[in-house]
Amino acid sequence: MEASSASRFRRTWILYAMLLPGIGFALVFNYMPMLGLVMAFQDYQPYQGFTGSAWVGWKHFEQIFTDPFAPKVIGNTVIISGLKIIFNLLVPLVFALLLNELRHMKVKSTIQTLVYLPHFLSWVILSGILLDVLSIHGIVNEILNSLFGVSPIMFLGDGDWFRVSVVASDVWKEFGFNTIVFLAALTAVNPALYEASEIDGANRWKQTLHVTIPAIMPIVVVVATLSLSSILNGSFDQIFNLYSPIVYDKGDIIDTFVYRTALQSGQFSFATAVGMFKSVVGLLFIAVFYRIAYVYADYRIF
Repeated sequence: MEASSASRFRRTWILYAMLLPGIGFALVFNYMPMLGLVMAFQDYQPYQGFTGSAWVGWKHFEQIFTDPFAPKVIGNTVIISGLKIIFNLLVPLVFALLLNELRHMKVKSTIQTLVYLPHFLSWVILSGILLDVLSIHGIVNEILNSLFGVSPIMFLGDGDWFRVSVVASDVWKEFGFNTIVFLAALTAVNPALYEASEIDGANRWKQTLHVTIPAIMPIVVVVATLSLSSILNGSFDQIFNLYSPIVYDKGDIIDTFVYRTALQSGQFSFATAVGMFKSVVGLLFIAVFYRIAYVYADYRIF
C-alpha cells in the first residue's frame, strides 16, 4: 500500500506542486490576517502592539449593541443586501427566460455579450460614470426634466434614492453574469416536454409556466439560498465609491463603517469586533442556507 501511494505521488507530484501558489496565497491573505482578530478583545494601541495592549474581553462586542449607530449600520446592510439578492435573482431569471425564446442565435449571443460586459468593469470606473450620470445636472435628470417635467432628483444625495441607485446599478452590472447560470439550466430541460405540451395545445406562455420554470426551479432554489449567505455583504467597493456623509444614515453598511471606524477614527479594536461579528454571523448563514439547499435542491459541494 505504501509503495503504491509513493508511486502514485511520483506520477502526480507536479499537480500538487501547482497547488502551492494558491495555498501560499490563501495562507498569506486569508489566514495570517486572522491573527489580528485578537484586537477585538484588546484595547489595541498601535505603539504597544498585540503583546502590550490591555485585554478588555467582550467590551467591544457589547459596544456593538449599545453604540447608537451600529444597529442602524447593520439594518442598512441587511436592507441593501436583501434588495440586491431579490433583484439579482428575479431580473436574471426573467431575462434568461426571455432570451431563451429568441431563435436567432447571432442576435441572442450578441445581446448576451452586451449585457455581460459591465460585469468586467470595476466599481471605481462605474462609480465615476454614475456620479456624472446621476448628478443634479446629469443626463438622467435632464431626460426626466425635459420629457416629464420632473424636478432634479438627488439620486446619490438622498438616503432613499441612494438605496434605489445602489441596488439598480448593482443589478445592471451583474444581471448579465447571473443570467448565464439560468441559461445553462435552461439547456438541460428535456425538449420532449415542450413537444408533449405543444401537442396538448399549450402555447409558449403556458410552456414557460408549466414546463420551463418547474424544470429550473431546483437551480433557482440553490442560487437563492446560497445568495442569502451574503446578506451581510453590501459590496464595499460600490458603496465606498458612491456614498457621502449626507447619506450615512441610510447608506452606510458594515464594511464602510468598519473602514471609517478603524482607519479614519483609529478605533481599531471596535472595528475589528464589528468585522468579526459580521464574519461569525455570515458563517452561520452559510451553514444554514447550505443545509437548506441540500434538503430542498439536493445541492452539495462534496
